Amino acid sequence: MAGRKRKTPASGLNPTDLKVSPAKLNKQELSQHRLKEDFFNQPCISLAKALLGKELVRRCADGTELRGRIVETEAYLGGEDKASHSAGGKRTERNAAMFMEPGTIYVYPIYGIYLCMNVSSEGEGAAVLLRALEPLRGQTAMRELRAARRKDGARQLKEKELCNGPSKLCQALNISRCFDRRDLASDPDVWLEGGPSANPAGPHDIVSAPRVGIESHGEWAKKPWRFYLRGHPCVSVANREAERQSGNVMNQSGLSDVQSDM
Repeated sequence: MAGRKRKTPASGLNPTDLKVSPAKLNKQELSQHRLKEDFFNQPCISLAKALLGKELVRRCADGTELRGRIVETEAYLGGEDKASHSAGGKRTERNAAMFMEPGTIYVYPIYGIYLCMNVSSEGEGAAVLLRALEPLRGQTAMRELRAARRKDGARQLKEKELCNGPSKLCQALNISRCFDRRDLASDPDVWLEGGPSANPAGPHDIVSAPRVGIESHGEWAKKPWRFYLRGHPCVSVANREAERQSGNVMNQSGLSDVQSDM
């Protein structure tokens, strides 16, 4: 795989300076639990599962820490995957991060106004979409960020609604286009942790279901490459049929469907 290209954030896209009390960061703890390059250097489907339970951390300009546990992901396998932005090995200025070293952030716009955050994995053009988080820290700031994008007078969001979708989590953690092509293993403003508080997801906890919002891609829309934590209230879309199927496999063999299908 080609070496990572560095990109300097464009001026005017600095993170919002939120007016809330900054969290005190333990530098030793950060260095101990931050996920490094070797974690990301694994096949796309494996990474999509491994990310479940890990914590996404965003440090804002004023030192405020926003934190959420990953509860839902989707795998996009690159050239062979017709639903991927890199289908057929297509490389563009937009999807360049998908071809960079594992752990590179890929941020892209949808509908012209919303953003989605992905993480590159092992494999040319492969990346994992982060679909939903469980808010853990900085919920007040998250509400402010989400409210700024909603209509005046809209009802207050429940905590489980703050990050229960790929664009919602980008809004809540103030992930902007300037994060595209950054390195999760070394970036000072956003990273992943897998310490004691990041609950590991066991095979029995993971549901494997078809991906969402790609119905026009035919058979590729049916691939069970969306993974989420069973029964978690912050999951964007629960698939009861997939949950029943994985439950049946578990009862019969002690293995989950995400182990047997992949």
